[in-house]
Amino acid sequence: MRDYAGPVQAGQVPADSSLVDMYRYVLGQYASVAASSLTAPTLTISFDSRAAGSGEVTYSGLAIQNLKHGKIDGMKSDRAVISVDVKQPGKTDKLTGESSNIIVNDFDATAIIAALDPQTASDDSYRRVYRQVSTGPYALKSAQGMRVDVDGFTMEDIAVQPSKFRLAEIFAALPRDQSAPPTPAQARELLEKLAGVYEGLRIGKAEIGKMSVGTPQGTATVGAIRFRDGEFAVEGVDAPSPQGQFKMERFALKSFSTASLMRWAASLTTAGRAPSPDQMLGLFGVLAGAEIKGVTAPFKTTNKLVMIDTLSLDWGQLVGSIPSKAHVVAKFVTPADPSGPKQLPLIASGIDKLAIDLDLGAAWTEQSNSFALTPATLDIGGNARAQLRMALGNVPREVFSADPAQLMGQAARIEAGTLEFSLRDSSVIDLVAAQFARMQNVSRDTARQALVESIKAKREQVASANPDANAAVDAIARFVETPGQTLSIMLSPRAKAPLMQLMQLLQTDPQSALAQFRIEASTGL
Repeated sequence: MRDYAGPVQAGQVPADSSLVDMYRYVLGQYASVAASSLTAPTLTISFDSRAAGSGEVTYSGLAIQNLKHGKIDGMKSDRAVISVDVKQPGKTDKLTGESSNIIVNDFDATAIIAALDPQTASDDSYRRVYRQVSTGPYALKSAQGMRVDVDGFTMEDIAVQPSKFRLAEIFAALPRDQSAPPTPAQARELLEKLAGVYEGLRIGKAEIGKMSVGTPQGTATVGAIRFRDGEFAVEGVDAPSPQGQFKMERFALKSFSTASLMRWAASLTTAGRAPSPDQMLGLFGVLAGAEIKGVTAPFKTTNKLVMIDTLSLDWGQLVGSIPSKAHVVAKFVTPADPSGPKQLPLIASGIDKLAIDLDLGAAWTEQSNSFALTPATLDIGGNARAQLRMALGNVPREVFSADPAQLMGQAARIEAGTLEFSLRDSSVIDLVAAQFARMQNVSRDTARQALVESIKAKREQVASANPDANAAVDAIARFVETPGQTLSIMLSPRAKAPLMQLMQLLQTDPQSALAQFRIEASTGL
């Protein structure tokens, strides 16, 4: 130790003190020391927790630079070896591990002292504890056959807010009898306290490098785990499964908050009662979206694969616990399932896989009480592309409720608006005609003409309910007769049309339901 300044012996230990008092005492002693450098060839720290286990950590090549008033400019250790005897109900395990190149830059213990001081309970400022913490490669293995290897990890800008980072409240909420499981009330209180602590903890950036997990069943690898700007992401997953190898480029949670997640979990902890729908829907308030990219996974027990290019869901504009705005993007390819009766016609037509490209947006506008689906686009394997626009009117705020009775009562006020539908044919009409030809044992042209005639035969029946339907029937017939066209249909309500009544009418009297709309239809290349 060079240029030491400070007490030559430890101060008086507080008698009958709490754990928080002991932490404050130790950190206070540490903050009273100054030195330009401190080095130790080895340093061993032993610990013993009766409930969880015991062990020791041995550091080699430890060096600390510029220790003063509880602050350190830099600290490094060439190597750290850990050995832990883990106690678990009914069994024990031994963990051993090793890490190298451990570096801490700009550590400030006074920030932790402030968070433990009751006098700072109203301090809402953030005080940085670490500027950067990083390690090189490290490994951890279990006596039961588990092994974890990591290239390294980095955390930056770790700070605490004394008004919320109240460790004393956590210690006070811990059950005194550690051997007995906590009651639901104790668990809820502890989660609430932990949420407050996490709310008072800020991490600018955290990243775990390439990681491999070895088990008796095989080895799984993860390219990286990252947290930054509220986004939690897992990248480069490659793991074995009973059906085959599972791969994923990226999985991300948007606006992720550990504090919000814990508060949501605490709301679900009610003795003798299942969580209510409103409580379950509270998860929408914890996150703002999720995304999966680049997935390749086995399809059931076949040798075929499901491939997901993108699956993304974003939501917001919460009314209570329910989003009134959402956006879904899904691009994936899945094999046709021979065990599904509804997919057998597709397989018979030569379609052995389904490629879906979906883009769907929906939003409610409170000022006009309107709801719009704008637009929903679906590309079916390049065979056809459909697009749907739909508007609803008189959509009250109260309809966004987890109470089924309130939802149904308010849904009766919703009115149908304009509906626009278009279908672009690439090859789907040829596929339908080919399948019909095989079923009827006729040529493809004959089958196509038979389909056209069957559509035209419905003209009189449909037109009796709505004269505008003549144009729609003719447009559909032209669409089937000439491949490669786009069919466009627009329905506009003639007067106020309650949505619930229309849906019931569609089941009992579809023609009367259709009569309440103006119909415009056209085809074009």
